[in-house]
Amino acid sequence: MPRRRIRVTDVPLRAAFAALRTGLGVPSDFPPEVAAEAGRAPVLKGYEDTTDLPLFTIDPPASTDLDQAMHLSRRGTGYRLRYAIADVAAFVVPGGLLDAEAHRRVMTLYFPDTRVPLHPRVLSEGAASLLPDQVRPAALWTIDLDAECRTTAADVRRALVRSRAKLDYEGVQREIDAGTAEEPLALLRVVGELLERQEVERGGISLRVPEQEIVERNGSYELTYRAPLPADGWNAQISLLTGMAAADLMLAYGTGVLRTLPAAPDGAVGRLRRTATALHIDWPHHVSYAALIRSLDPGILSHAAFLQECTTLLRGAGYTVFRDGVLPSLTTHAAVAAPYAHCTAPLRRLVDRYASEICLAAVAGEPVPEWVLAAFEALPREMSEGGHRAATAERACVDLVEAAVLKDRVGEVFDGCVVDVDEHRPGVGTVQLETPAVVGRIDGEDLSLGERLRVKVVQSDSGTSKVRFAPA
Repeated sequence: MPRRRIRVTDVPLRAAFAALRTGLGVPSDFPPEVAAEAGRAPVLKGYEDTTDLPLFTIDPPASTDLDQAMHLSRRGTGYRLRYAIADVAAFVVPGGLLDAEAHRRVMTLYFPDTRVPLHPRVLSEGAASLLPDQVRPAALWTIDLDAECRTTAADVRRALVRSRAKLDYEGVQREIDAGTAEEPLALLRVVGELLERQEVERGGISLRVPEQEIVERNGSYELTYRAPLPADGWNAQISLLTGMAAADLMLAYGTGVLRTLPAAPDGAVGRLRRTATALHIDWPHHVSYAALIRSLDPGILSHAAFLQECTTLLRGAGYTVFRDGVLPSLTTHAAVAAPYAHCTAPLRRLVDRYASEICLAAVAGEPVPEWVLAAFEALPREMSEGGHRAATAERACVDLVEAAVLKDRVGEVFDGCVVDVDEHRPGVGTVQLETPAVVGRIDGEDLSLGERLRVKVVQSDSGTSKVRFAPA
């Protein structure tokens, strides 16, 4: 899910964000010839007309690069999901200028003052985006589920679609909670909760880590923690379901690109147990890691700190390609607890366009296009580098705003919690303030993980993005 766009009016911060993009080698405007290629109308042949299907999208309010639109219905004792994914391949000529530029960018990057898209806006926010009341080409998934939401059949075909409504998470949550949602939307909760139950049964984990958000108000900045709504989770389950269906199709077909994650290394869960103890989180030995995660409330500071620490188990995720029936040794994603593929965000992530093409070929019983196979060797490395750049940019933006928020408050004292301690230097750690939502380094003596303490701001340098605290 992309972060919402935030308008920044502070000139020094705008300059800092621009310098950050330069330092990271983030591309700026698209070359004119690339933009011109993106503006060409696609030739659409062999698309089924499904524009009568009343699809809807769920995205942050300001989003206009809409990758997915869905429709849910009952089917006997089970359910049917129709899930339209923007057909970016209809607009991108393999080996063309637009294709080369997408491989250079890899994914859309989100900054507080702007968005740096994977594709020109005429495409990503226009001709290919599943905007309401517009006919668009799509890869339309049909996934049938039984009464417990186990997949019984999955199919994907090219189709023309027309979304009826652009919804947002808060609005969806209100309608469902109030009981005013029409059945296709009301079923999001029913299906979402059943899919969450399936996730529990297979041992999967969805981390509800609070997001540290940058909010601009009246020319100044605030940092807040946003815990995901239940609707965020239900919507994510739809995407996960489709990604698992795509992975199964590709494995059966013998050619594909998977999102993989090995099991946590020995000792990693043991370290988390020690972290739970330090944060005063009760973790009985008979309770599994997955069960503990589901019992936590991200609105509680100690729980939020623990959930953030759990993200260390996700390190090592990557992309695995295979072809000609030779399956890789690792085919699963440990957090999903099943084979999984990224295929639902082609407007914002390069690999999804390739996954969709393979699935379409698998269902049609046709060979994978040569341009897809030609990209296999470089694709995992490109995605890894693009993901690292996106993560670095996001953390650096938060660091910049944290320093700006506290730049005039050096010497002031705040309430905080120690959320990390250096294993080799117990006097060095990380403290998370209760308000404002700032996380920074603390230098003290014999810090204790989970310790609540009063801290003083001793450094807040927006030029270096450094915030440092000391015990008050």
